Amino acid sequence: MQIYWTKINKIIEETPEVKTYMLDCPEDFTWEEGSHTHFAMEGFNAGEKPNRSLVRHMSISTLPYENSIGITTRIREQCSEFKIILRNLEVGSDVALFKTHSNVPLKREDKNVYLLSSGVGLATFRPLVLDYFERADNVNQMHSLNIDSSSNFLFTDIFKSAPDKQFTSHFVDNRKDYYNEVKNLAADKDGLFYVVGSDEFLVQNIEVLHDQGIKPKQIMLDKHEQQLPEFLSFDLSI
Repeated sequence: MQIYWTKINKIIEETPEVKTYMLDCPEDFTWEEGSHTHFAMEGFNAGEKPNRSLVRHMSISTLPYENSIGITTRIREQCSEFKIILRNLEVGSDVALFKTHSNVPLKREDKNVYLLSSGVGLATFRPLVLDYFERADNVNQMHSLNIDSSSNFLFTDIFKSAPDKQFTSHFVDNRKDYYNEVKNLAADKDGLFYVVGSDEFLVQNIEVLHDQGIKPKQIMLDKHEQQLPEFLSFDLSI
């Protein structure tokens, strides 16, 4: 396993609770849209066994052409040991990245793509939207739906409707409006539905999509392939 040590070059305060940590790109470090990585603090591998409390699974919110690796995360007042350390890091601090992989690259199958996310889960979708803006080949159109009860919506410079690019974006701050909109989107029986958020959020979205006749193969989750049956177990009944 290769561990890439790098430095924080910028810290962006996206909202009062959300920050993006921009990291230098190590030589030979590559990634694609929808990628996640293991993000670790100094000392995580100092002992015989890795200190898992100093490691988190994080989405990369940038694309390689932006020349920085973006890690966007919510840090609340009451938070974990990891987030406390992260909150105190400064520009120039060292961090490590390893085991980088994408479970949700943008599928180009001449279909409509729907991005369903909760809160900071939108960070996973930012690179997909940028990739689509750069090259819209074989994607009919794209729609983003995000729920954030804080109403401090993220990346509004990118997640704004652009009719000329066949892109629409919708933010809501309550579950009722959110799930009503998911049902409306699921009227497209041929669409591709990407879902990012907590496990509970995934399950609730999958249930709504399933009830509307959307098949498992149309639902993309940011999970390893072996984990998918845990969420898409209704495959056999369709």
